[in-house]
Amino acid sequence: MTILTALFFVTAFIYALIGFGGGSTYNSLLVLADVDFRILPTITLACNLIVVSGGVWHHSRAGNLSRRIVVPFIVASIPMAWIGGMISLSEQTFVWLLGSTLLLTGARMLFSLSQPVSEQPMPRKWIRWAIGLPVGASLGLLAGMVGIGGGVFLAPILQTLRWGSARNAAAAASLFILVNSAAGILGQTVKLAAAQQLDMLSGYLWLFPAVLIGGQIGSHLSAYHLPEILIRRLTAVLLIYVAARLLFRGLVM
Repeated sequence: MTILTALFFVTAFIYALIGFGGGSTYNSLLVLADVDFRILPTITLACNLIVVSGGVWHHSRAGNLSRRIVVPFIVASIPMAWIGGMISLSEQTFVWLLGSTLLLTGARMLFSLSQPVSEQPMPRKWIRWAIGLPVGASLGLLAGMVGIGGGVFLAPILQTLRWGSARNAAAAASLFILVNSAAGILGQTVKLAAAQQLDMLSGYLWLFPAVLIGGQIGSHLSAYHLPEILIRRLTAVLLIYVAARLLFRGLVM
């Protein structure tokens, strides 16, 4: 219990540095700790919600959060995250789906580190919505299904599009994770309540204070102190690391 709490604290701190909640790694840690698979998404989404709440607050105060960037992605993602949360997956499907998606995303980001990081002019409103609605819907559905907030997918997309800076992308990812984690939790709790499994969550409430403290520290550093290129590098490395762990787990199942 003590080791798992410490790992959740460290995970929250590291992921908050790049605007993420840490859901993908929480899932991996809980799988490795043999926690019942059925309650994993609910625990990780709750931890996401706690961590990114601090991220949204700090980035808003620092002026990093651009609603013009993130709102088109959020509108369609919220209902789809709720629907995804009610979809049941087998453990092997869950691990392979999450791991392969993260690997592709991380590899794309790592490749893009050698490319210029200059911002592009903000596209017209109709272009932002034309891209944001379908992409947000897809990310929301995937996020709800696997129990993460989806910002781990959105940040690389925004950095590739160069809609704002890396810090803007981290802020947008925090808000995206916040709303989709809330929607995903609703879907997951409906599913658990129908199966009379909600009481299984009570043994893991002690993880929440750990991610609250770690996330607040990381979010503050991200909003005010981290260099842009370091945020990009941390994002890519963490995605690939978590993907490798999950895919290895899938191989030995």
